[in-house]
Amino acid sequence: MIKLGIAGACGKMGRRIYELASNDKDFEINLALEKKGTSLIGRELGKLKVSSSPDGMFLIDVLIDFTVPEGTDVNLDYVARYKKALVLGTTGLSEEQIKKVEEVSRVVPVVFTPNMAVGVNVLFSILPEIAKKLGPDYNIEIVEAHHKAKKDAPSGTAKKMAQILADATGKVIPTHAIRLGDIIGDHTIIFCGNSERIEIKHQAHTRDLFALGALKAAKWIAGKPAGLYSMQDVLKG
Repeated sequence: MIKLGIAGACGKMGRRIYELASNDKDFEINLALEKKGTSLIGRELGKLKVSSSPDGMFLIDVLIDFTVPEGTDVNLDYVARYKKALVLGTTGLSEEQIKKVEEVSRVVPVVFTPNMAVGVNVLFSILPEIAKKLGPDYNIEIVEAHHKAKKDAPSGTAKKMAQILADATGKVIPTHAIRLGDIIGDHTIIFCGNSERIEIKHQAHTRDLFALGALKAAKWIAGKPAGLYSMQDVLKG
């Protein structure tokens, strides 16, 4: 059984990860983290009390972190200190924070990806082939839409898609961000030639998509050697 910790356990993503993991016989949830100063500290979450102390990581095998860059920055120090595996889905990290992720992955295993959805990661793998086969006569742009409370724009997923396509084509890929209502996550890649247009769209219908992907990654990374892994590695099994 994998002893699990969840950072941001009372947020929308964290709470859903908690609920799904609670019903999965492969997990025992031993840590529910929230940031210091919030009124949620001490609140009961199932059999646990929400904590603000990352020192509780000594109780777990794997930490899942879908928080904010400042919170992730702190959590990275503690997973390295206690030698715990990390599944990291936080987006909006600075270049310095991404370097820190890479440094920590030399000490502990880390799955780091901007999107845990299986379908999105399949897209990551096939986009270069599509771009190369269409050739230089096709222009490519990305449009992404999320709920109005999402802080980073463009999304981490859109940035990853743009980088993948830029590597494949040698071109900068324009990316457009929309922040409206309660959209969970839509990404559209547009390939446009002179006589035709191809659009590939991924739409997230529920946050379960990301939560289940994170739990799949947590099962996969438990017991792995130190290193920086992606969802592509998880899906290869």
